[in-house]
Amino acid sequence: MFSGKTDELIRRLVRATIAKQKVQVFKPAIDVRYAVEKVTSHTGSNFDALPVEKAADIHTKLDDDTTVVGIDEAQFFDPKIVQVAQELAGRGVRVIVAGLDMDFRGEPFGPMPTLMSMAERVDKLHAICMVCGNEASRTQRLVNGSPARYDDPVVIVGASEMYEARCREHHEVPK
Repeated sequence: MFSGKTDELIRRLVRATIAKQKVQVFKPAIDVRYAVEKVTSHTGSNFDALPVEKAADIHTKLDDDTTVVGIDEAQFFDPKIVQVAQELAGRGVRVIVAGLDMDFRGEPFGPMPTLMSMAERVDKLHAICMVCGNEASRTQRLVNGSPARYDDPVVIVGASEMYEARCREHHEVPK
């Protein structure tokens, strides 16, 4: 978190719009942190989006003339998101996906590892560790100011009130 993934997704979507490409953006319906029908970065940038309950819903809401599909917070989707992305790309649609590759435990998160391995291009962005200021590749979940325990639920949607960026050295997950 806090590495600029959604800002980068929005930047690419804006460029596609400027190029007069038909863009549609999808997000998991459980992500209601900032706005229901927008993808919104932690810095406040946003882009209109359609919330969907499951990956297969993307097909039902996709317009025939769409040439670019953005998918935010892909780690929250069911495994079918991989098939949906592959089908769209196979039809010539440019698919731009943003999401966390690791959960708060530092383990692969949902469908992201598969999406990353099948992508033509992967840009792994890093944040700044909130402890030491070095490059951060992990997300620290905090519960009352202390690291969440390993056996806590994997999916809890939140922002800076419960998560912060950490480097490997300062990332803690008590067993």
